[in-house]
Amino acid sequence: MSPTNNRNIGKKLGWEGKSLHTVLRPSEVESSTLTESAPDTTSAEKIVFYHAEQGKPLATPWQVALTRSKMIDDSSLGKGIILDCACGSGIQLAAHAIHLQRAALGIELEPMRALASAVNLQTIALSSRQQNSLRMAATRVLCGDGRDGKGALETLQNELNLRQMPEIALLHLDPARPRNSRSHGLDEMAPRLDEIFTGWAPYLSQGTRGPSVLLDLSPRLSHQQRLEVEEMVDSVWPQIDRTWIWTSRGRGRVDRLALWLGSISIPNVARRFVRISPDLQEEPLIIDGGEAILAGDGLPVKSRRPPRKGERVSLLDAAFVESGLAEVWLEKVTKSEAIHWGVVEGRRPQIHHDHPLQLEDKNHLLVQATGKIVALAHTNLTLEDVDSLVKIALENDIQKLTVRVSLEPALQPKVQGAIDRQLAKRHGKRTAFVVQQPGDEMLLLCIVE
Repeated sequence: MSPTNNRNIGKKLGWEGKSLHTVLRPSEVESSTLTESAPDTTSAEKIVFYHAEQGKPLATPWQVALTRSKMIDDSSLGKGIILDCACGSGIQLAAHAIHLQRAALGIELEPMRALASAVNLQTIALSSRQQNSLRMAATRVLCGDGRDGKGALETLQNELNLRQMPEIALLHLDPARPRNSRSHGLDEMAPRLDEIFTGWAPYLSQGTRGPSVLLDLSPRLSHQQRLEVEEMVDSVWPQIDRTWIWTSRGRGRVDRLALWLGSISIPNVARRFVRISPDLQEEPLIIDGGEAILAGDGLPVKSRRPPRKGERVSLLDAAFVESGLAEVWLEKVTKSEAIHWGVVEGRRPQIHHDHPLQLEDKNHLLVQATGKIVALAHTNLTLEDVDSLVKIALENDIQKLTVRVSLEPALQPKVQGAIDRQLAKRHGKRTAFVVQQPGDEMLLLCIVE
């Protein structure tokens, strides 16, 4: 959006000012012009957040936002405010502000989305009874260019009548990305990382280990693209401490991929995996370790071997495997027995092993399914194959059979539904799942243990 269009829309909404950054005060805004709102089901209170048109799919769930904010050690930060220079609906910014108890500055180019951000900051302040706090009195949202650090801070300085421009204790960046792209290139981010670094680096305060920067990146970045991000970071802050963080809520995919820099990085931790529990009251499972990504992507090596009855098959959390931390963890839960990796990438990483996994505490969150092979079927899985598969299931006293095979999106529910209907008429007692032997027309029926 051009500055001219930005000003025109701002004038229509009554936001017109002298600067290209139009000021919104969260304590004064109203939601009446926003048409999209919905309760956040990941918050215990079912907080209602507002969004601009089609903004809800892009918004960070409150549980994810708050989980990340709680991992930040406020004592490590330098002085100053919290900045999100592409704040969208402002949910992550609100989580940072409430947890760190600091004034916040959000910047958003799209006017209605900026308004939604201000409204949501107000909502969180009201829910925590902090609407009259000093930090809220100094919290603002600017509608304008998030790359223009100097212009934004001068606007804020004038708005708050400060003697000097405020410093930035934490810079958070979650750039926009194409919604329907299978892969996200660094040049597709808006704003680009290099533009943000150039615009804001001079204004970042120094914490215990340098400036604090949180880059919220596309989970679809390849290993090579992650290396390119590191090169861009090193061009501005050479050898700055860093931690890559993968976050998952299950469902076979990475929900968030982030790079934490400087004072907010985890000391002596190159990689961290965070598995958020479906129980809103339960703390997340956190796994730390691994080598810096310069040492490689950390993915296991696939092994080609025929399956056999009686061995175990486990499907692991895909984001966990992608983090490069799975093999170290497996040494603790498998008695260091030989592990054979059938599938490494994709939504269902698959391992074969001889003994049950020892899943204590919350380690079960890292496993999609685990069970013992009771039958091998030399076939693919189509609607025409359902009858023969059900026959094998009945021979093994299976009452519930879950399809965990990669099928076409339109085919999967049809196959699962056909299996469910046939088994519902019988009286099996065991729960099972079916996977496919990688590279073969062979299905593996596994009894859940």
